[in-house]
Amino acid sequence: MNIQIYGKSKCFDTKKAERFFKERGIKYQFIDLPRFGLSDGEYRNIKAAVGHYSKLIDKQCKLYDQLHLAYLAYPAQIEEKMLENPGVLLTPIVRNGKKATVGYQPEVWQSWIDEEKK
Repeated sequence: MNIQIYGKSKCFDTKKAERFFKERGIKYQFIDLPRFGLSDGEYRNIKAAVGHYSKLIDKQCKLYDQLHLAYLAYPAQIEEKMLENPGVLLTPIVRNGKKATVGYQPEVWQSWIDEEKK
């Protein structure tokens, strides 16, 4: 199991995700999104796992409004802004190989652990 948690250090859901894996003794790698962002390859893999780029956007954050993402017409423009401004991404983004989740989803993470034990 190769867990990566992409998040913001002050985000409560990111802290809960870290606690979830710590309590179960599972090692993970934390990537600070505002500091390091996502590479194009990481972004494409995560988008493929979750289904659509819109699931990665935190529409409640101030940066979403400041960047006027709701008014951009083309998905390529929106995705470019997302990669330039990782603070607009919904966190935590938890990756396990080719699988990924966005937001706090302990049921899915537990299913990954259960699959690993089989």
